[in-house]
Amino acid sequence: MEKTISIEINNLIKYFYEPEKFQVLKGLSFTVQKGEFLSIVGKSGSGKSTLLYVLSTMDTDYEGTLKINGDVLTGKTQNQLAAFRNEHIGFVFQFHYLLPEFTALQNVMLPALKLGKLSIEEIEHKAYESLRLLDLKGQELKNAKRLSGGQQQRVAIARALINSPSVIMGDEPTGNLDTKNSRAVQDIFKQLAQEHGQTIICVTHDPDFANNTDRIIEMQDGLILS
Repeated sequence: MEKTISIEINNLIKYFYEPEKFQVLKGLSFTVQKGEFLSIVGKSGSGKSTLLYVLSTMDTDYEGTLKINGDVLTGKTQNQLAAFRNEHIGFVFQFHYLLPEFTALQNVMLPALKLGKLSIEEIEHKAYESLRLLDLKGQELKNAKRLSGGQQQRVAIARALINSPSVIMGDEPTGNLDTKNSRAVQDIFKQLAQEHGQTIICVTHDPDFANNTDRIIEMQDGLILS
């Protein structure tokens, strides 16, 4: 089967300017295949989170080029990037960023309502399915603030899945979870990559998580070691 490139980075260079000029990414180049489950590891300050934010199109202040699904995203306007993200990229952060007064269901529906491609009934149906996949059946109508930390993180993953993004990016997605919940999240990511062809890239400090992925990119001082 011919492999399709999902993400392509070419000679990525990034500087921070506060408190003084500092090169945080030093000419990175690599590709990620469609359906690959990839982890980025490295000590604090190695550049891994910065790399993820560039890949996610949230950070546009860099040199080099970024392509996702064949689209060159370098140089696009903030509005173009926001539209691209909403359709093609799902995000799972260590801090779930749920709206506490909204129910789990309402939180999951939000990105799909914003995208506006389906009817409210279809979005609600997809949101219920997404929550069921994450073992949250029965929690749909609870306010987010009344859920446990593990449940809130799984709601955040369900929200990331609602628009069927081709790429899912996680920043320490299991950072606040116990071993059981962490393993459940890893299994879900594996299933999404293998069965749905979704590309998954996660920054993690957890060696068990990293060892359970298809490939590990190890970073040190703004360079890729392996």
